[in-house]
Amino acid sequence: MKQVLDDLCDYRRYCWNQGLALWNDMYDASLVLGDKKLRPSARKVRDKLVANKEDWQYQLSARCLQLAISDLGKAWQNFFKKSLPDWGKPKFKSKKTVRQGFKTDRAQIVNGKLRLDKPQGIKAWADISLKGADDLKGELKVVSIYRENGKYWASLPFEVKATKKTKTGQKTDVDVNVGHFDYPEGQVKTLPNNLKTLYKRIKHYQRLLARKRVVNGKKATQANNYVKTRAKLQRDYRKVANIQHDIVQKFTTYASQ
Repeated sequence: MKQVLDDLCDYRRYCWNQGLALWNDMYDASLVLGDKKLRPSARKVRDKLVANKEDWQYQLSARCLQLAISDLGKAWQNFFKKSLPDWGKPKFKSKKTVRQGFKTDRAQIVNGKLRLDKPQGIKAWADISLKGADDLKGELKVVSIYRENGKYWASLPFEVKATKKTKTGQKTDVDVNVGHFDYPEGQVKTLPNNLKTLYKRIKHYQRLLARKRVVNGKKATQANNYVKTRAKLQRDYRKVANIQHDIVQKFTTYASQ
């Protein structure tokens, strides 16, 4: 199953790069000929890529290609909005990027497990166990699967119908301190002990990497010890992000009750 997930990550990158190359050609042609009707769109690019599919592509999910081109179309729309902070032309994706992934809109939650659509010709296929699956409610939308440092992660967005809130007449005051949030109903710590430990470890790894770059220059990034240390640093960054996200979610949940 891991091999199939790896193949889908590579296929998503392949579809993006193929679509971007075709999009650039169509866009340049419309400018040269001065014909707005020749300008590319997600539908035009997708249809052309589907029409020119190779045999090996039929073994992988067709939704992977279509969702990749859909995201490419959104990225091109953002290119014309210069007010966005990450404004710029869509770029080609590299296989050297630490995070690789793909998307699917055919995933389901079955008996508390995540079920992805099974590729053609694959026999060994299983559902993925989830922690706290009983608390998941709503309609599952487009699922993002990504690989980072040899591990796989899944982003599961659910669409939940909003319920009307009744006004209680009560007010919530927030006192922001360095280590915690105080509000009438309680307190949420913003700097727990495990977060302090991670900050110290991140600082240590950053110093190690900086020292290696000073001593060995550009060759440092090719050393096995450098790669292992960088992977540990990225792992701790991910843990910090998860802890901070959990803190914010708990605070907003408790404060709004």
